[in-house]
Amino acid sequence: MPDSAARATGPAGRGTGGPAAVPQDGDGPADGRPEAGWTDPECPVARTLDLVGDRWSLLVIRDAMDGARAFTEFQRRTGIARNILADRLRKLTAHGLLAQRTAPTGRRREYVLTDAGHALFPVILTLRQWGEHHAFTPGEPRSTLVDAHGTPVPVCIPAAADGTRLDAGTTRVRRPPAAQEAAGS
Repeated sequence: MPDSAARATGPAGRGTGGPAAVPQDGDGPADGRPEAGWTDPECPVARTLDLVGDRWSLLVIRDAMDGARAFTEFQRRTGIARNILADRLRKLTAHGLLAQRTAPTGRRREYVLTDAGHALFPVILTLRQWGEHHAFTPGEPRSTLVDAHGTPVPVCIPAAADGTRLDAGTTRVRRPPAAQEAAGS
């Protein structure tokens, strides 16, 4: 991962710790207000998928986490068509997940993850670990994510504040009061 100097702020210079609140089409406000273009305005999962839910966006983020910076690197690693890659890089930059900066050579621009882009690491890790267990046959060759010492990264298991393992059976969604009233709850 790049050092903190490579991290950047999101659109309009605001930090990326807050919402990257523009829908996929880029036609909505960037202030975090619910937007008619959101799939489900109160659902963080739906909003995240609106921002990065297509196949190519997550692969671009994955490769940025693995050190890709230049357009040609992303294209070589993913095999994505140039027009689609240009669109995804534009959208990921507009949503505050990537930022452009001048490359150290000074000759071209490169893409770097913002804090919001770095914050997708657990998502990429969880997708990878799911794929390791469900998308490969036993013994089939696959890449392995390792830590700085070369040790495979352990499986992430969500836990409650008291250490109890969490899953779909031990959690529930609490909707905001306005959404509860609209649903008649």
